Amino acid sequence: MVALRDRDTLYIGIDGGGSKCRASIVDADSRVLGTGVAGPANPLHGYAQTIDSIVRSAALALADAKLPPETLGELVAGVGLAGVNMPRLYNEMASWAHPFKKMYLTTDQHSACLGAHRGGDGAVIIAGTGSCGYAWVNGQGKLVGGHGFPHGDKGSGAWMGMEAVKYVLMALDGLAEDSRLKGEVLKALDAHDANEVFEKIGGKSSSHYARLAVPVIECAEAGDPVAVAIVRDGAAYISDLADKLLELKPPRLSMIGGLAPRLRPWLAPHVVQRLAEPLDAPEIGCVYFAQQSLAQESSDTRSVTEEADTKALFG
Repeated sequence: MVALRDRDTLYIGIDGGGSKCRASIVDADSRVLGTGVAGPANPLHGYAQTIDSIVRSAALALADAKLPPETLGELVAGVGLAGVNMPRLYNEMASWAHPFKKMYLTTDQHSACLGAHRGGDGAVIIAGTGSCGYAWVNGQGKLVGGHGFPHGDKGSGAWMGMEAVKYVLMALDGLAEDSRLKGEVLKALDAHDANEVFEKIGGKSSSHYARLAVPVIECAEAGDPVAVAIVRDGAAYISDLADKLLELKPPRLSMIGGLAPRLRPWLAPHVVQRLAEPLDAPEIGCVYFAQQSLAQESSDTRSVTEEADTKALFG
């Protein structure tokens, strides 16, 4: 068991997205004590699933830290979730009767930005299951993109998967050229005709489509013209996101997400030159958000108390 001091405040950072939910427990000395990973946590695709993934990832992090389950109620949680940039979803999650000592909720874009720049100002391009750009400069946040799959998220894994499926269906109908990509997507889906493709992918979530990004990228790297066209189109959009963020003059720009390393060589050269490695993971950014929020809350409380004391003394 980890020995805890009475004065310790334990934080848990929880980063929830369309594919997974990752939680890390951090102590007062910024040591990561334990980490847990559970399923998707985007309330747009299911409130119950999101709650379950948050609680499961936290429980797994506690177990990894060798802390008893009841420690859950002692944790100060920073939670960064996909989808909560929509006010309805934010309010829904904020009203959850959570099991933590305190919970501070923000978007996954903001927490990822704080993580990438160790709590400071900067900008991030997120390229994973979904995509978006986000900047935090001088206390102001700016989101570019992030409109969700299938309406937005261009350049993301889900978008690439969707584009690949659209192409394959056209190729199966004889309306598009055959390519290596067609065979690789059919193999990945274990499908042979259009009906089987639809049965495997129709109505599925963004994370299901994102799994097809791997064959798209691999075929593009091998020079397949159809895959190259898809990846170039997505990378051009991501480069445009970066340019829009750079207009805000952030001190640092990072790219994060599962697709980021594979997409980087396809970006505009001037964007690649500006990219800096993220300093910490998104779930640690959630911890920074919780720490900053708790400090602000304490400061506000002190201000109210001091104002009340002044009135009591001087009327």
